[in-house]
Amino acid sequence: MAIHRVLVEQFIASFAEAPTELILDFDATDDPVHGHQEGRFFHGYYDEYCFLPLYVFCGEQLLVAYLRSAKRGAERHALAILSLLVRRLHAAWPEVRIVLRGDSGFCRWRMLAWCDRNGVQYIVGLAKNEALKRLAASGMAQAAERYAATGAKARVFTEFEYAASTWDKRRHVIARLEHDAKGDNPRFIVTSLPGEAQALYEKVYCARGEMENRIKEQPQLFSDRTSCHAWWPNQFRLLLSSLAYVLLEAIRRLGLHGTELAHAYVATIRLKLLKIGAVILRNTRRVRFLLSSAHPEQELFRLAATRLAPS
Repeated sequence: MAIHRVLVEQFIASFAEAPTELILDFDATDDPVHGHQEGRFFHGYYDEYCFLPLYVFCGEQLLVAYLRSAKRGAERHALAILSLLVRRLHAAWPEVRIVLRGDSGFCRWRMLAWCDRNGVQYIVGLAKNEALKRLAASGMAQAAERYAATGAKARVFTEFEYAASTWDKRRHVIARLEHDAKGDNPRFIVTSLPGEAQALYEKVYCARGEMENRIKEQPQLFSDRTSCHAWWPNQFRLLLSSLAYVLLEAIRRLGLHGTELAHAYVATIRLKLLKIGAVILRNTRRVRFLLSSAHPEQELFRLAATRLAPS
């Protein structure tokens, strides 16, 4: 879609030189419906009628905001979108290493097999099952013994090769095995990345939690105003919200770096920096905006405006 291409092109243009690695974070979230709208469906996990938009981020920069029905899982159309993104990013930077990161909703063998064939690395969650628990049993017992000895939460990492019955081959699985007062708490990820198991889990996979903060910012820019009956107007509203996020993210990244708002939520930037009382004067020759001289963040506003002004 044209607007998604705009998001990707502005992302590419934001780099002064070619990056060596890009981690693409895929995630889905719920968007509650407002009535009997086209595409509404009840989602058991969220326990509500909703849409299930797909977001793709690279760091804090948004690449895709794609509205979907909740009738299918989180992986719906994700492979097609990944393929388009990889093709464009490799066209811009042929040597860049691209890594797919996501939760277990995106752990589908077709997606992993496509990554293997196309030189894309991956680190994604893997839903636990009895086979995985059996393979991790010795590590889980070790964590339980440590907890019994110390009374403190115990964590053990182990790794092994695993293939579900529907997979095309065995893949590398990392298990984070935790035991505390509530009992066993195993987590699994499947990855093609080289490295030490604990570091891959804690420093690479868990970093996807930052993307969840970016998703939480989207309703602050009215991504949930998908209240039209027809489908395409709601997709357009989601894209308008996405463009607003891209604008504020650029202000945060380029105009506010090194300031108190360098890591602020976009709602905070709107409230503290942009919601300013003003008088508009217009005549035949010009339009003048007279901003309030009592604005408490006017020095920060001037700094950001100066940094964003064309050189």
